[in-house]
Order: sequence, then C-alpha cells, then structure tokens
Amino acid sequence: MQNSKDSCTLCPRECGSRQNGICQSYSSGIRIARYSLHEWEEPPISFQHGSGTIFFSGCNLRCVYCQNMAVSHENLGTEYSADKIADIIIELERMGAENINLVTPTHYTHKLIPILKKVRPSLNIPIIWNSSAYEKVDTLRKLKGLIDIYLPDYKYADSELSLKYSAAANYPDIAKEAIAEMYSQVGDNVISSNGKMLHGMIIRHLVLPGCKSNSISAINAIAEIVPPASSILSIMSQYTPSFAKHCSYKNLQRKITTFEYDRVCEHAERLGFNIFYQDISSSSANYTPDFFGTKLK
Repeated sequence: MQNSKDSCTLCPRECGSRQNGICQSYSSGIRIARYSLHEWEEPPISFQHGSGTIFFSGCNLRCVYCQNMAVSHENLGTEYSADKIADIIIELERMGAENINLVTPTHYTHKLIPILKKVRPSLNIPIIWNSSAYEKVDTLRKLKGLIDIYLPDYKYADSELSLKYSAAANYPDIAKEAIAEMYSQVGDNVISSNGKMLHGMIIRHLVLPGCKSNSISAINAIAEIVPPASSILSIMSQYTPSFAKHCSYKNLQRKITTFEYDRVCEHAERLGFNIFYQDISSSSANYTPDFFGTKLK
C-alpha cells in the first residue's frame, strides 16, 4: 500500500497523489467535518444513546447525488492530529456512544490504523467502518482485528450507472470483493439480547429514482457474497433530489416512488434477507447532519 503524498494507491482510484486526486485528503492531519452522537443509523447501531459518529472530510467516490456534498465534494472540515482523533474517540465513549462509527474513512485508512491500534484496548464499545465499499482488499486486510462492525454500501450492480453517477465503472466488482473481505473478517452477526449490534455487518443499498433494475441486480449480487438468511440489508429510501440540483440527470431530480421502493424490498424478502426498511418520508434534507461546526463540547 503506497501512501506517500506523491504515490498514493490506497484506494481503487490509484490516483498517485491525494493532493490532486479524487479524495482531496492532502492535509498532513485528518480532516473531520463533524463528530457527535448520531441517532439516525439503523436501530442496532444507534440503539439507545446514539452512534458515536466521526464524519471524515473528502471522499474517494464522490457520487453526484451525495447528501453530504459539502463534506464529500467541498472537503469542509477541520484538521486534527492523530492524538486529537484518539481523544475524540475516547470522549465519544464517555458521552455514552453505543459505538465508534467511522464515516467515509477509506482515504484515511493508513492514518487511522495506528490510532485504532492505540485506542482499541481501552474501548468497551464496538468500532464501525462505515464506507461506500469502494475499497481495495489489500487495504481492508490491514484493518483485520481492528473493526467490529462493517457498514458498507453496495450502490451499483450496473457499471454504466456507477460510471455515470460516481465516475467509477469498476465499482460493482470492486465493492463485491470488498464486502466479501469484510464478511470474511467479521462473520455472522452478533446482536445482544436487548438488540444492540456487537459484531458483524449490515449492508446498505440506496434506491435511486428510475434505477429499480439496478437495485434488484444489486440485491442479487449481495446474495452471492453473503448468506441472505443470516445477513442484514438496510434498504434506504432517503434519496433527496435537492442534493443533485447541479447535475443534468432528469431521473435524479425527483424522489423515488413507493412503487420503486416496495418492489426492491419485496425482491430482497423473496431472497430471504433480514431487512431494515425506511419510511418514504425519510427522503428529506432534514435528516442530513449539520456539517457546519456542530461538535461535542
């Protein structure tokens, strides 16, 4: 894994340089947009007191419809040292976080590994890797033993869509391999008797307007990676067109329909997945975190 300033091959982009690459993680430290207790994850993740989320600035996928555009595209955030990140993790646990939820961390993997090795022995809560799954298997293998729960997206089975919306034609195969590696590390889910997730994986899929066939194919692809009967899917209806106003794709200028969402969920049910559903009303900017300076005090 090359990760010097001028030879980064950390993620599948293999840009060669983070400064001029997709992710924009050119700072010497780690750039964070927000850290807080977050109550809007899946129930076993948010649980009773909220997930201790750390939203990292920048992104190696940068979808045109991203609901966190200011962070993923504009790199909004504040730079922190490794020691400060460790302090933030410990503080989140002290505040009652049910877990430590690292959101869009892929492009900082090389910097997060030593931090996780430092703090993990003193933590009493799980560590979550919450990503787009656009990750290299070799990079993920360096996380083995450090991550308790993987929370990957599987966005596309259609390479034409992944090229169009995320400039990543190879996303479908890359993400399948990444999720297979994640599953090999954590195995089947471990959930406490009162419903808190302690270990395992939840795979997310966002249903996009006009892309029902892609969603059904994505569910089929997931079923080839993990055993449906013992796996959890989170099928999301939260696509919000207000975040894609700048793009020219007409289908992305509307919300998904109940029909589209229900057909995808019904297909997943037929395959035997355990499913978390979202109410169609979740398609709202009101559920997007405030990334303009709100942090724990």
